[in-house]
Amino acid sequence: MVAPSGPFDPALFKKGLAVLVRMGFQTVVPEGLSKKTGYLAGTDAHRAHILHEMFSDGSVEGIICARGGYGSVRILPLLDFDRIRKTPKPLIGFSDISALLNTLYLKCGLVTYHGPVVTTLAEATPKTRKSLNAALKGFQPLELVLSRPRVMRPGKAKGILMGGNLTTLCHLVGTPFAPRYKDAVLLLEDKGEPLYRIDRMLTQMKLSGCFKRIAGLILGEFVDCGDMRSLYRIFRDFFWEYEIPILGGFEIGHGRGNHTVPIGVPVELDTHRGSLLFQWP
Repeated sequence: MVAPSGPFDPALFKKGLAVLVRMGFQTVVPEGLSKKTGYLAGTDAHRAHILHEMFSDGSVEGIICARGGYGSVRILPLLDFDRIRKTPKPLIGFSDISALLNTLYLKCGLVTYHGPVVTTLAEATPKTRKSLNAALKGFQPLELVLSRPRVMRPGKAKGILMGGNLTTLCHLVGTPFAPRYKDAVLLLEDKGEPLYRIDRMLTQMKLSGCFKRIAGLILGEFVDCGDMRSLYRIFRDFFWEYEIPILGGFEIGHGRGNHTVPIGVPVELDTHRGSLLFQWP
């Protein structure tokens, strides 16, 4: 367990640990994980230190974040990417953790996992838990097939899956840790952002050149972000000029369901089937 962002609710954390144990995992809670420094889970140096320790610990086979919130972007300059690269292992989380997921892929070539955190596992749906198991333990390539696909532009595309939380990714623009989305199938999701803010963030990223030569776009959950038809219209209009397939309706992100998907793995997006097929197990 690591807590690179905000402090977590102890009761939810305990319930989430119990879920992991029932799924067959052994859990390691580092000393000092529950520290608080204002709205952060300890100082920047403390949070980075725990992350380094869990990557270096040979008995640890995977790392899952306690919660998101805010703060992971603050520790990026403190990370020893050479150290992390030497001991690759799954890092799992979403929301604010998107900064870490994409940076470790960018700087280390490390496949990371956009999926639940410990506190959201406490009340996760069976489908969410099953998806986490399949992503971490499965020997077959994952495939997500939507029951209710939202096609904003039809087509097929192949590329590396990247992305995550829109707000977090927008805040990486102009930094040394800004992802490069060329030939990527881009995943976006968010929570509690009014439509005009989503418009503003997309505008900033577009003007910064983030969307040039992306291969495709998939949309996860946009919880408490306003009317979904208006939201989809914004994305369709923003990305229409790129002539890429755009598909919404994925249970990824802040909704009740949160499928686990690997960041940094080649995928095939097919809007006609309403599917996202990963090329590697």
